Amino acid sequence: MKIELVGGGEATCNLVNVKVEPVAPNPEQESSSDSSSRNTTPVEEEAKPVLEQVKTKTRGVKVRYAFDDAAAIGEDDDFLPSGNSKKKRRTTSRHAKAELPDIGGYRPSKKKRINRKDPNRCHVCRQRFDDPNLKYFPGPPADAIEEIIALTDPSLSLFTGEEEYMSELDQRPILKLTQFGIYDEPGHLCHLDGGAIEANHLLYAYGYVKPVWNDNPGTDGGIATKEIGPINEWFISGFDGGEKAIMCFATSYADYYLMAASELYEPIMNELEEKIFLSKTVIELLIEEDNAEYEDLLTKLQNSLMPNGTRVSEDSLLRYAEFVCDRVYHFDAAGAEDEPPLILSPCMRTLIQLSGITLGKRRATRKLEKRRQPKAKKGPNWTKATTTPLVGYVFESFFRDQMDQGEDKFGPTSAPRRTRCGICEACQQTDCGKCNFCRDMVKFGGSGRSKQSCALRKCPNRAVQVADDDDELDAVLDSEIEVVSLDVDHKKPVKRHAYDIEWDGPELKVVDGLTFYSAAIVNGDMRVFSGGHVTIEPDDPSIPMYIAEVVALWEDGKSGEQFLHARWFCRGTDTVLGETSDDPRELVLIEDCEDLLLSAVVKVVNVKYKQPDPIKWKAEGGSDDPSLFQTEDDHSDTTFWYRYLYHGRTGRFEDPPECPDVVNNNKGCYCCDRLDRIRQRDCAKLGNKLDSGGFDSVAWHEMDIKVGDAVFLEPGAYVMRGPDGLVVKKEKIDPEEEEEGFGDDYDEEYYPEKYRKTDNIKGSNNDTPDPFCIGYVVGVIYNGIIHNNLNAREVCLKVKRIYRPADTHLGRDAGFRSDWNLVYWSDEIHNMELSKVVDKCVLVCSTAIDEPIEEFVRSGPNRMYFNKAYNPAEREFEPPPVEAERIGSSSKGKGGKSLKSAKTIQPLYPSYPKIEPLKTLDIFAGCGGLSEGLHQSGVAKTYWAIESEPTAAQAFRLNNPDAAVFTDDCNTILKMAIDGHLEQNGQLLPPKNGVELLCGGPPCQGFSGMNRFNSRQYSSFRNSLIVSYLSYCDYYRPRFFILENVRNFVSFKRNMVLKLTMRCLVRMGYQCTFGVLQAGNYGVSQTRRRAFILAAAPGEKLPLYPEPTHVFSRRGCQLSVAVGRDKFYSNCRWLLSAPYRTVTVRDAMSDLPEIPNGAKQEEISYGGDPQSHFQRWMRGTDSESSGVLRDHICKDMAPLVEARIAFIPSKPGSDWRDLPNTEVRLKDGVSTVKLRYTHEDKNGRSSSGAMRGVCSCAESRQCDPLDKQHNTLIPWCLPHTGNRHNHWAGLYGRLEWDGFFSTTITNPEPMGKQGRVLHPEQHRVVSVRECARSQGFPDSYRFFGNITDKHRQVNTGYMVSPH
Repeated sequence: MKIELVGGGEATCNLVNVKVEPVAPNPEQESSSDSSSRNTTPVEEEAKPVLEQVKTKTRGVKVRYAFDDAAAIGEDDDFLPSGNSKKKRRTTSRHAKAELPDIGGYRPSKKKRINRKDPNRCHVCRQRFDDPNLKYFPGPPADAIEEIIALTDPSLSLFTGEEEYMSELDQRPILKLTQFGIYDEPGHLCHLDGGAIEANHLLYAYGYVKPVWNDNPGTDGGIATKEIGPINEWFISGFDGGEKAIMCFATSYADYYLMAASELYEPIMNELEEKIFLSKTVIELLIEEDNAEYEDLLTKLQNSLMPNGTRVSEDSLLRYAEFVCDRVYHFDAAGAEDEPPLILSPCMRTLIQLSGITLGKRRATRKLEKRRQPKAKKGPNWTKATTTPLVGYVFESFFRDQMDQGEDKFGPTSAPRRTRCGICEACQQTDCGKCNFCRDMVKFGGSGRSKQSCALRKCPNRAVQVADDDDELDAVLDSEIEVVSLDVDHKKPVKRHAYDIEWDGPELKVVDGLTFYSAAIVNGDMRVFSGGHVTIEPDDPSIPMYIAEVVALWEDGKSGEQFLHARWFCRGTDTVLGETSDDPRELVLIEDCEDLLLSAVVKVVNVKYKQPDPIKWKAEGGSDDPSLFQTEDDHSDTTFWYRYLYHGRTGRFEDPPECPDVVNNNKGCYCCDRLDRIRQRDCAKLGNKLDSGGFDSVAWHEMDIKVGDAVFLEPGAYVMRGPDGLVVKKEKIDPEEEEEGFGDDYDEEYYPEKYRKTDNIKGSNNDTPDPFCIGYVVGVIYNGIIHNNLNAREVCLKVKRIYRPADTHLGRDAGFRSDWNLVYWSDEIHNMELSKVVDKCVLVCSTAIDEPIEEFVRSGPNRMYFNKAYNPAEREFEPPPVEAERIGSSSKGKGGKSLKSAKTIQPLYPSYPKIEPLKTLDIFAGCGGLSEGLHQSGVAKTYWAIESEPTAAQAFRLNNPDAAVFTDDCNTILKMAIDGHLEQNGQLLPPKNGVELLCGGPPCQGFSGMNRFNSRQYSSFRNSLIVSYLSYCDYYRPRFFILENVRNFVSFKRNMVLKLTMRCLVRMGYQCTFGVLQAGNYGVSQTRRRAFILAAAPGEKLPLYPEPTHVFSRRGCQLSVAVGRDKFYSNCRWLLSAPYRTVTVRDAMSDLPEIPNGAKQEEISYGGDPQSHFQRWMRGTDSESSGVLRDHICKDMAPLVEARIAFIPSKPGSDWRDLPNTEVRLKDGVSTVKLRYTHEDKNGRSSSGAMRGVCSCAESRQCDPLDKQHNTLIPWCLPHTGNRHNHWAGLYGRLEWDGFFSTTITNPEPMGKQGRVLHPEQHRVVSVRECARSQGFPDSYRFFGNITDKHRQVNTGYMVSPH
């Protein structure tokens, strides 16, 4: 062997050439080497002098060998697939970018050291000296030799030394190491990834070195070696067979692939393997589902096994979160510039929040290599959107302008600029000048239009913060928005001009000193006439010209001034469409008018009404005739057109009404009539006076209230008094009812996190209002002078109080068990101000109902019935009096006797005609929840459904056997229909003129990451499912259209998704409106705000949103929508109360049988009768119910999670903060440890002086990874990051019996964003059936697949209440 120093003298050498020359075999030496006491060989003796010099400078020295493994994997772990083979790539940088076939490579970079001395920790490996898991270096194997001597053994070489050519890739030996351990200078066995290498501490290894071709993990054939190192770096080179990771480390002499660890080191190595497995699983999930939620990740982990057959838990995921996030971050860094980063997915953002890590701190300076092509997704593989010409034109025409104008187009509503974190190494890089973003920068000669930072300087922490703040941004802007309504009577400031005005034509009439004319000549050349249109110049020059219809012209006889009455239009850009209204000639009519001086007129213009032909309109669906949808080039300032009447408060586009024949004002303006009616709504108008005193009726707020009517009254209209005459306050639910150990005085050492709790409990009904009071009108009283402007407070109604069950002495329990519509008659008389009346309702005696009660209450709104009378003084229930029994009956009384006075009898309750169900196409149908709600309401029957997920499609078939269900991409189905195909896989496609109702909820995941579009995001939006869904509407032109989506649909991209959707519908010719509704207001026990867009074909009646039927928590009923600087509302009037009580968790699940954690039996018996109205409704009638309870199954939690659940108290508001800090033996035999509080915290200390911080960041220092604790009953990550995230209120939270569910997600997890998913009393998460009931699915509704599939179907198959 020949050894020489290269690159200078001994003091400066930085390279060692080692040339191995063949040595003739020596039998004596071979015999000696096999003995237990090995002697020094001649080769070793020759190497010693030089090795002594080299050993003094081993750190960072590169050693070049002439023997190497040509077939071995190269130094770099970057593999790029080519066909079915893997290519190896070698880089010369020690920290070069590495790539994994499945998860992306990792090499640790220099890590910022924590400048803090802790006498209880090792200064190198940072392990605690009192840690029972701390292990010490046991010494090298017997007869072990030094590393550089072991490398000279010929058995490790693949080459003879006589090769004519040797690749540069083979200049470094690649070996294997088995039965190994790794230790630091103080002698502690330590982790490779503990940060010691990055901090320039020396780590060494021991074990048996083997040639790279030897796959036996035993010691046979290995060379016992000591002091391998120091270790320069460690990395992951891929996966063996796609499952087991190949872990490696490098010294100055060789790269070592690790095989089996020694028995003492194996527990440490298992932890590293667990981290790598977690990283692999996370990245694979994000490749398959780029919008995966945190709960989806937990499900993935629960269904995955490590190579050793064990499962990883959520506790391990949070414990190794920094490692996992680093892998995802590096995987993103190796990707193409235009690939969406996986680190911004909801799953990773939640993990970052829970664990409190900062990204990029461990990133090395390395060359970025292009990542391999990701594997195909397993989920729905949506194709490019099939788009009709009209829809495509709307999007293209708008975005072409937007891209040219840049981001400033959005003005002051754009997202706030965020600064870099300044911590990660990306922030500390310089611009590379080579990536596409740098080439676009002005300083590198580009246009500067993209305004993106260098690819090497993308701050991950800022990107995550932007994504996290996206939902919060809209709420912030809401508070800054000025409410502007276009259909409110207000004056427009206008300019006056010095014009000469002459009347053209004779006088028409003279009324109250006003002389009316048909036309006038203004400024000598403008002829202004009634029925014509003019422009009016605003006082503010920044506002475009107002446009108005001239309704009337007159001259005031007193002042001599000339006037016109203007009916206003507004431009399309002034509506909710905003900048998407691309035709400057497009106007909308608004219900607002004003008297103006004729001298304010600027110009006479022509405004045409484009009235659609319904038959021709339907035939134009999907047409490629540009004249039907393109904007004309003629942008004349004298020609305009309009199509709609627009309501500014609700953002509602409707067909203009026909002008009435009779107008009750001198100007002939029917808009004035409407505004007068609005002004008169608050004035009461009395009916006929009765001989007995009082009046027979009163009209107010468009209600005609007669004696004998029943009315809803404001909550609290009746003052409740007890037997002692004192006022009885409403029975409140006390969330702080004291239980043993949980009062104001509790053991702070045992419950160290309880101090974080507040009185604010998410999911509580403490702020939920009471339902309407009910009264039966027996008289109308007014004692003043009758005039036209009576105040409603001056008029009184004499009413008999109608009691709800909960208002009686039986209390809330009676309200829970009774029908929602059941009330009790009473003779208790109250005088009630008319202003307290909310609306009229139907009240009948049950004996007057000639159909089943269930049919009666479902056949019309606001129907109440009674069968008994309540005597509050005696606290007794009695038969109703005879006159009460007649309420709701015909002219025959009980027993067929004629009634003497028809005046005191309420007419028969109103009936409603039966509606012919609309033929419905349900797209993105899920399991059919939207269709089911429409079926139950009687307005629709689904004939066709499209659902790409096979399990959800099968569930739809189970519940809708008569429907044609297409399990395919919706774009494929639409393209087939456009191309003229009649069927697919034996099922008939919807005929073009056969769809009457189109409904669906297109997903928005592809473009919901940020608030603004850039060119790449626009491309995603243009090809999104929203566009596909609108194209279905354009092609089929149904009579009615429903789009349902998450509440933030109206806020995505600074409202741009909403605006473009409305723009498309308006361009198609549809009447349309939008609004946000709360599901809890319609009879389910869940807060679920949803955005709805409704559309109706020309000539149809655009539906109104239904009024709430049930009261709900006020915090969940903020339903206004901010668009730009305007705020919009739905048409619903009942904002503070509703006819029926709220539906609670108790309603949803108290009758279901008890099941254990992980229950899997899909069919069981109920084991009892229903207890409440809701439960009876869910079970159905005897004919509808099979008596079998299906899908009452729940997820199986890991032993540690199950133990935590068992320790959560069953009182309202309980969550992780109620967990005790104690040791518990789990069912798998493992024992938990107590959580250690080792740092000061901004919350101070406990009353006993104990610290409350669990990490150095609590003291405003950098997080120390070694502060992490695991296997504790209180999850370490929650107190670690609780101060930043509202104390993680609700995690591991129990539902409250008298509360409601949070918005149901696809996968209930105790640490998930839904929060409270634990059963109120049982030690488990909620079951599939309990979640389904919280959404309103009847018990007869079937789901299909495994438990994860069923939970996902419940969530995505949102059930619309038939109310």
